[in-house]
Amino acid sequence: MQIDLNSPDGLTLENVRRLLASASDNVHTQLRVTKGGIAYLSSGVVGGTDIEGLLFRLETWAAGSGYVGNVAASDEVWVMQVFNALKQNWPHPPFDYIDVY
Repeated sequence: MQIDLNSPDGLTLENVRRLLASASDNVHTQLRVTKGGIAYLSSGVVGGTDIEGLLFRLETWAAGSGYVGNVAASDEVWVMQVFNALKQNWPHPPFDYIDVY
């Protein structure tokens, strides 16, 4: 699953919830946004690895920490926090790595 931040109906709370639910909490995960405005969760490549073409990325969420998966997607406060991080940083993030949101 990915979210097209250029689409008027792309960045919604429901889409953020679905994005979070689509990932497994068994592996490290990172929310990344391409220069083209596609937000997606990366589980295979996290941290500062393979960041060519990215506009920004959030901190890596450690496996088992509860930041992704169905439980995370049901946490209204967390969903809103991720939604706001995307909304506040697209399309002009202050940095390419966002760890305070």
